[in-house]
Formats: sequence, C-alpha cells, structure tokens
Amino acid sequence: MLSVLLLEINWKELLMGQEEWPFILEIVIRTVIMFVTIVIGLRVLGKRGVKQLSIFELVVIIGLGSAAGDPMFYKEVGVISSIIVFAVITFLYTLITYLIAKNKKFEQLIEGKCICLIDGGEFSIEDFKKENLGSDEFFAELRLNGVSHLGQVEKAIEESSGEISVFFYEDDKVKYGLPTMPGSLDHPLKNITDHGYYSCTFCGHTEEKQPGNAGTCKKCSKKNWVPASNKRRVT
Repeated sequence: MLSVLLLEINWKELLMGQEEWPFILEIVIRTVIMFVTIVIGLRVLGKRGVKQLSIFELVVIIGLGSAAGDPMFYKEVGVISSIIVFAVITFLYTLITYLIAKNKKFEQLIEGKCICLIDGGEFSIEDFKKENLGSDEFFAELRLNGVSHLGQVEKAIEESSGEISVFFYEDDKVKYGLPTMPGSLDHPLKNITDHGYYSCTFCGHTEEKQPGNAGTCKKCSKKNWVPASNKRRVT
C-alpha cells in the first residue's frame, strides 16, 4: 500500500514546484550574485553593522535579508531590482548613521537611550518600570555577570543595544542586598523571627530588622521581605 502511494507522488512537483530542472543552475548563479552583494553591503556598512544590533540596525539587517533572499529562488524576482534595494538601504543606513553622530536627540529617537536599572544596590523603580523586563530575566542577566545579590552592584545600566552593563562595589564596600539566586524570592516574609538584614522583594531596599512585624518598605510601600545577603563576589 505504501509503495503504491509513493509511486503516485509527483516527485518533480514536490521537489521543484512549478519550475523546470534548468532553474537549479539559475538558482546557483542568483545565490552567488546575492552572496557577493551581501558581502559588499556589509563591508560598506562597516563593523558597526555586524556587532550587537540596536533596533535600527536590526531593521537594516531584516531589510537586507529580505532583499537578498527572494531573488535567490523566486524566478519572477529580478536580481537587479534587489541590488537597487540593497543600494537604497545602504544609503539610508549611511545617512541615518551620519545624523545620529551629529544630533543626540535624533540618536535617542532612533536607537533609544540607556536606562539605569540598579543604583546603590537597589532597583531604580521608575526606570525599571519603563522596560519590558521581568525580574527572573533580569536576575538571570545579573547572575551571568557574577552577581549573587544586589548589594554587590553600585550601578547596572541597560544599554541601547539591550545589553546589561554592571559596575561593582569594591569588596570592602559590598552592602547587604536582595539575593538574585533561583528560588530566593519564593518565600517572602511579613513577620521577622530573627534579627538581621532584610530586603524588599519589589525594590531591593534593605533594612536591619528586629523580630516582629516586618512592616512596610520605606521606598515602595510593599510588605514582602526576604533575608538579605552580603557575600562578596567570587571572581
């Protein structure tokens, strides 16, 4: 039964669609042309165009990819028209990059600006709210930078590229801070049983507390706390 079904399949249409076999050679030639065009385009754009991408650069790469991909295997798409698209995108990239270098406001409009997410070992709440960034995701970024609690961090800045830059306190200046380790926020406290330092789970504000009601955070008015850590970084 299976062998009969296999024999009934139109293998040419399955493999080639509506094209003829000679079009394979044309695909090879088109691909070579567009490959060379991509290399030349990236050389013109320079190293800035191929490093960590900003939103603007991502749009450029998507545009170049679309212009390069279609003529490689769509017979009705001409190579010349795609090369023209490449030339226009490259020109726009060059023009906008020039304007970015000349005008700070235009740069912020196109690429955004850096945001301070941690200041003095605590979350910069208003800035943090502006970013579509979950606490688990952010904690993962911090752990990748060797951060086990916020008290180790003097400042953490989200760059316009989306990367996180972390600036640390010196070992002798490390403070008590909110832990970033997995599961560290799973069991928040509203009543304190042991004297010590505790951090607000929402903003990272840290206070020394006595046994009893944990109270309200002075910074954000939340009521959930976890034991703070003052471990030094291990590098």
